[in-house]
Amino acid sequence: MSSCVQTVALVTGSNKGIGLAVVRSLCKQFDGDVFLTARDVGRGQAAVEGLKGEGLSALFHQLDINDPASVRTARDFFRTQYGGVDVLINNAGIAFKMADTTPFGTQAEVTLKTNFFATRDMCNEFLPIIKSGGRVVNVSSGMGSIALGRCSSELQARFRSNNITEEELVGLMESFVKKAQEGVHNQSGWPDTAYGVSKTGLTTLTRIQARKLTAERPGDGILCNACCPGWVRTDMAGPNATKSPDEGAITLVYLALLPPGAKEPHGQFVSEKKVQPW
Repeated sequence: MSSCVQTVALVTGSNKGIGLAVVRSLCKQFDGDVFLTARDVGRGQAAVEGLKGEGLSALFHQLDINDPASVRTARDFFRTQYGGVDVLINNAGIAFKMADTTPFGTQAEVTLKTNFFATRDMCNEFLPIIKSGGRVVNVSSGMGSIALGRCSSELQARFRSNNITEEELVGLMESFVKKAQEGVHNQSGWPDTAYGVSKTGLTTLTRIQARKLTAERPGDGILCNACCPGWVRTDMAGPNATKSPDEGAITLVYLALLPPGAKEPHGQFVSEKKVQPW
C-alpha cells in the first residue's frame, strides 16, 4: 500500500488553543500529513477550514481520548492508512478554573480521568504503532513540577524513582483521587491541586514510557518526552497569560521535529526547549 510510506503527525485536542497552534506550525514544517483531531466533528472540521483560509492543509479525524472506542477507531485508521504514526502529540487536557466551586474530590476525579488516565489509555493504544524514528510528546505543565514539590518527601521519592512502574504510578493516581474524595489528601501528603497532580502523573508516565521504549525497541530511535508550553492565552489559562498559542506551541513542535538520529532529549521534562530537573 503506497500510502503506508507517507509520514503522519497526530495532535489530540487540537481544534483550538495550543493544539491548533501546533497543527498550524506542523503544517508549515512537517514533511507529511498533519491530522487535527477533536471530540466534536463540527468544531474540528471548522478548524481545518480555518487553516485552509490561511493556506494550510490539515486533515481531520474525530478523536475523543475519553472514549475507548473512538481511540481504537483512530488507532486502526492510522495503522491501516499510514502503517502507524510518526509524530504523536498528546495535547488534550482539562482544568477547572480557580474560582470553580465544584468539590475538590470531584475536580480530582474529573481532571485525572482526562489528563492522566485517558492520556495513558491513548498511549497504550498508540505507542505500539509509533514508527521507527517516531516522536511522542506528552503535554504536561510546570504545575506538575510545583505540585511534586508540594508532595510529601515519600511521594516525591516515588515519583522521582527511576524504577517506578506504570502499575505503581496508576496506584498513586487512584489513591490521590480516593483521598481527595474522602477529604484527607493533605494528611496523606498530597497538595491542593488536582491539575498539578494530574501533570505530575503525566510527566512521570512519560519517563516510564521512555524507559519502556528504550528497553523494548532499542534500535528504533523513538524519542518520548513531556513538556510545558508555558502560560498561554487559551480558554483554559485565560486572557492574561503571557504567551500566544503560537508561542506556546514552540517547545512542543521542537520535540516533535527532533532530527533523525537524535538521541536526546528522551524521557525528559522540557520547557523553553531546555531539559528541566525533575
